[in-house]
Amino acid sequence: MTRTRHFDTLAAHAGVAPDPASGALAPPLQLATTFEHAPDAATPLGYLYQRYGNPNQAQLEQVLASLDGGARGMFFATGMTAGTTLMQALEPGSELLIADDTYFGYRAVAGQWLARWGIRHTVVDMTDLDAVRAAVGPDTRLLWAETPSNPLLKVCDIAALADIAHGAGARLLVDGTFATPVLQQPLALGADIVLHSATKYLGGHGDVMGGVLVFAADDGLAAACHELRRQTGNTASPFAAWLVLRGLRTLPVRIERHCRNAAAVAEYLSSHPRVQAVHWPGLASHPGHAVAARQMHGGFGGMLSFEVAGGRDAALDVAGRLRLFTNATSLGSTESLVEHRASIEAPQKQSPPGLLRLSVGLEDPRDLVEDLAQALG
Repeated sequence: MTRTRHFDTLAAHAGVAPDPASGALAPPLQLATTFEHAPDAATPLGYLYQRYGNPNQAQLEQVLASLDGGARGMFFATGMTAGTTLMQALEPGSELLIADDTYFGYRAVAGQWLARWGIRHTVVDMTDLDAVRAAVGPDTRLLWAETPSNPLLKVCDIAALADIAHGAGARLLVDGTFATPVLQQPLALGADIVLHSATKYLGGHGDVMGGVLVFAADDGLAAACHELRRQTGNTASPFAAWLVLRGLRTLPVRIERHCRNAAAVAEYLSSHPRVQAVHWPGLASHPGHAVAARQMHGGFGGMLSFEVAGGRDAALDVAGRLRLFTNATSLGSTESLVEHRASIEAPQKQSPPGLLRLSVGLEDPRDLVEDLAQALG
């Protein structure tokens, strides 16, 4: 009898199996754009054309589904294409409830394009369950949550949102990019779909882009997303799939270090006189700490944001003085990054003007604290 493997074992062995052609343990990279088929277009080996599917993509998708505990995983060219494909797969006339602190790119798509596709959307604070219940209507088909959120690290109750969604005949999507499947398992808490930007922690080295949808059920919505990806060409390259598969093999140990470093940084910032607020769910003072402690396991993530007293100019001054933290857009790689979010989000900005978002990397935490100390003065 084969027993279920623990998460760390699944990750460490992601794609690791002897190649029947060579015995290599690292999976071979298959860059072919087309594959041999029968005269009647039958595909005895399962592949026809790279855009429709390829061996590296298929191998990665099996691993992604396993790590998130889903029935079907799907890999896309970017996180934005993954999320946008799901929006496009909703039936015209549907309503989407989207969290107020959802990643600004998805909010921009919702505001500019959903109406053209015959879909309405309503922005709601997903941490306020009464507000969510009040916002749900007869046409609501999807609740779009993000926990912890970007950039305010808001935490919403996944199980409670799932109950609300299912009671209304809707589905719940959870963007778990910040938490990764290491720290949070939304499908086990009742969510129907998990979204990840694989560009971030799943890849983990700042050298690949990709997006992920994992479905609890291999149903009609999953099939619609698959067909949309095939028709619109939102398939990632085989090399991107290969790189993400490589990144997954070290994901648990990297996340452990990210969490430990973020804890040290958050504790330092929370006592600094120039810092007005620290947003990190691992702090007992965080309004979502109790919920996070209940639904996240093994840590609270490597992302945090903080607000500098004095607003925009003061925050930009601090960001400019940092030497170990690099001013750059992204997160989840080995090096620590800082962003002034309001500047990055413009013109859709809603982040506080004094807020800086940190992606805490894998450096020695003493060096990270020392860099923040000299920048804050």
